[in-house]
Amino acid sequence: MRILAISGLVLILTPSFVDTAPITPIPRRIPPAGISLSAEQERVVQEAMAQLTELNTDTRKRKVDIEIIHKAIRFALENDEFFEPEKDLNKTAALVRAAKTPEKSRYGLKIRGYRSVIDGSLQPYGIDIPEGLNLNQPAPVWIWLHGRGDKETDLHFLHRRLTRGGPFRPQDAIVLHPFGRQCIGWKHAGELDVFDALDDLEEQYRIDRNKVALCGFSMGGAGAWHIGAHYTDRFAAVHAGAGFAETARYNKLNPADYPHGSEQILWSLYDVPNYARNLINVPLVAYSGENDKQIQAARVMAEALTGHGYNLKHVIGIGMGHKYHPDSAKLIEDFIRASLTKGRNPEPAEVHLQTRTLRYNHMHWLEILGLEKHWQNSTADAKITGSLVALRTGNLTALQLNAPIALEKVQIDGQHFNIPATDRVHLHKRAGKWILGKPGNLPLRKIPGLQGPIDDAFMAPFLAVFPTKMPQSAPHRRWLEFEIAHFKKRWKELFRGELRWKFENQLTADDHAKYNIIAWGIPENSGLVKSVIGCAPAHNTALQIVSMIRPNPENQKKYLVINSGPTFRENHDRTNSLQNPKLGDWAIIDLNKDPDGETPGKITASGFFDETWR
Repeated sequence: MRILAISGLVLILTPSFVDTAPITPIPRRIPPAGISLSAEQERVVQEAMAQLTELNTDTRKRKVDIEIIHKAIRFALENDEFFEPEKDLNKTAALVRAAKTPEKSRYGLKIRGYRSVIDGSLQPYGIDIPEGLNLNQPAPVWIWLHGRGDKETDLHFLHRRLTRGGPFRPQDAIVLHPFGRQCIGWKHAGELDVFDALDDLEEQYRIDRNKVALCGFSMGGAGAWHIGAHYTDRFAAVHAGAGFAETARYNKLNPADYPHGSEQILWSLYDVPNYARNLINVPLVAYSGENDKQIQAARVMAEALTGHGYNLKHVIGIGMGHKYHPDSAKLIEDFIRASLTKGRNPEPAEVHLQTRTLRYNHMHWLEILGLEKHWQNSTADAKITGSLVALRTGNLTALQLNAPIALEKVQIDGQHFNIPATDRVHLHKRAGKWILGKPGNLPLRKIPGLQGPIDDAFMAPFLAVFPTKMPQSAPHRRWLEFEIAHFKKRWKELFRGELRWKFENQLTADDHAKYNIIAWGIPENSGLVKSVIGCAPAHNTALQIVSMIRPNPENQKKYLVINSGPTFRENHDRTNSLQNPKLGDWAIIDLNKDPDGETPGKITASGFFDETWR
């Protein structure tokens, strides 16, 4: 027998496992490996962290704004993220000085932190507040999404935010610089961090939620495209500079080269042309350098928007590559300023909503609550005239209206209803016909926030649950040992957090109430796995393992995932456009092939449950 410790996880391995060759470690792409520090350099870093630990928080500083600097330095040391040791030690010292120095003004460049509810991790952001901005009244906000930076980890991001502004520094608004988990294309936890940072900003400054612009360039432009299309009703303006907007054309893939099954279907989670109709709801401006290959994204989106009767405002920097032309930047700033002056209308009379999933189901006062089938084009267009609301829908089974006025008549897909005056209307379909009101007790169904795929579980508070004991099967033990360690390592390095986790025998009812549960094992050694394994397709239990997402039998308002972290892996990090979910609601993994940078093994099958989780 031998005992193996994996970052605090202790596994007891039997002699039969010792005789099995270890699985080859997967090379890390993001962030790249740094340069090893000398003993003296490491001592300096340890001393910097000690100073921060001992620092008493000034009444003008929040504790979390000091903790975020400590976390940044610790991750740089533990994850091997010192890329130019002498320069990076200077950055470390500058951040420690900033932590020690009381802020004398509410203006200027500032670094901040907050604790994410998803994983409990500390996440950084920066703010840029122009001198003279009237902070006694709600201020407009520009959210600026940064571009790709393989080495721009927490330490380097915070130093940049402390020492330089972004490409746009308006004098009449606060500029918010989210981190977005560094380099995951503003997707997954990275997209939610944008709103968490905005919420945290609002705790410190008065901001006008009806005057928030979303802007970004390069990877940030890609983020502006997809966040702007998925969360359109939160913004008064959207500006996407360069970037990418979809997967296949951006990567110049021929249909013969498309992946089969779930992965190709799941492109539609983040491919923005599938959500283009949403952008009709907001002032929108794109930018491209004339000679920038990423002009492709704006052209793709112009084509998609034309299909909805909308002409994209596309500013082109003449003679420019992958950067702004000064004249173009001025036009864009004027456009954003004019849009913010007008402000977002939170209660428009007309709304348009397009989606492929209940993850993105909301547009102002219209909510989609059920789909006939996921991953197909789903639409709802609604217009209020007087006390009448007229709707046209596609692929929907349920919706809710939280109208800005009392309604007395509903027209939907050729059906007509007279209703008592109300601002809240529920409609659902039965046998192809719309019915007023909520549906009665129904079997388990996919609903917003409980619709899959596997990766969706990591978009809300989650708890990793590791086996109390490992199974007897050597192939399963070997795979579980590797993939658990890989999950912990990848979440720390790529997602910039540390897993919240327990052993299975430590789980409580409160855990089931609060978290999506991410369990690991096979029925032999995990009651959690055993509770849902009967829902999986038939497989060879001796040589295969199941990854799957289901409503948790202990709390059907939360997920239970078995045997999976986020499903895109190291090889997909070469371009943010490929950092999309790769598996559906379930997958069968053949253990004869070792995990690598593409897959957790040979995927023999992967698919989706239907709208009733069958």
